[in-house]
Amino acid sequence: MTTSTRTRKFNSMQAKEARFAWLLISPTAIIVFGLVLFPAIFSIWISFRNVGLSNLNDVFHAPYVGFANYIKVFNDFAFKYHDITNMGAALTSVVYSFTATILAVFLGLIASLLLNQPFKGRGALRALFLFSYIAPIVSVAFVWRWMLDPKPSGVVNYLLTSANIIQTPIAFLAQRGWALVLVILFDGWRYFPFAMLMILARLQAIDKSLYEAASVDGAKSWAQFWYITLPELRYVLGAIFLLRLIWTFNKFEDIFLLTGGGFGTKVLPILTYEFSFKLFNFGKGAATSMILLVMLIVFMIFYIGFVMKNIDAD
Repeated sequence: MTTSTRTRKFNSMQAKEARFAWLLISPTAIIVFGLVLFPAIFSIWISFRNVGLSNLNDVFHAPYVGFANYIKVFNDFAFKYHDITNMGAALTSVVYSFTATILAVFLGLIASLLLNQPFKGRGALRALFLFSYIAPIVSVAFVWRWMLDPKPSGVVNYLLTSANIIQTPIAFLAQRGWALVLVILFDGWRYFPFAMLMILARLQAIDKSLYEAASVDGAKSWAQFWYITLPELRYVLGAIFLLRLIWTFNKFEDIFLLTGGGFGTKVLPILTYEFSFKLFNFGKGAATSMILLVMLIVFMIFYIGFVMKNIDAD
């Protein structure tokens, strides 16, 4: 290729448009690299190093320890399964994420079916249902802590003792079993509006003639729901479940604000925080986050490769 040919290509409209496109996306690309890609790659690098407060100022020369950090995480008391009330961070993360996600999607489905019906005040009720999702996490978490406070001023204990259901107040968030159940209920309550909005949008796009034809054929409400509504919602339900599970698996602030990760609610994000910012073992903390990432990747491969594929086949 001659110099004149290269010059013509460089000055062509297509080349100018390409350079202009790269110029437009470069700020976003720099931000994504600096805030997402580089920290992710750096975390992988740190997970194979011995990084603590003593060498934090010279982290790039931290000694290589291979898989020692991963072995320490797997052997850690907080990671391993002990009994049903102390399942360890890995299994607790799985139980918490799946049950909270299923609850959020289920509540979202029920709420969307309700709000898809015509009645007075439907718009106001839709706005009210969004409150838990748009309210600041700190405020709603502390409202729940106040409601579940073991002191007589706690709403739940006050109602239960007033009704003579219990004799003395119970510290619900400080009891194994109860604490995990309550953080799951909190997560389902807080995030069901997201599922509700997505499902409601799909419900309103379903062809009404399908229901009219089913009514003519004598199909009752339950049959219409099972054979028309659910098949039409399968794609959106599958996508919502995947998104919510990924987000819940990475959730830190909900459990941290409610229980601090104690009393059987320690999940992998909490364990990552404790290793990194309480014990100042950044290598071990990075290894924990990589274990979390691998678990998510395995689930996503299975879910997209088998579950969503079967949905498409149906």
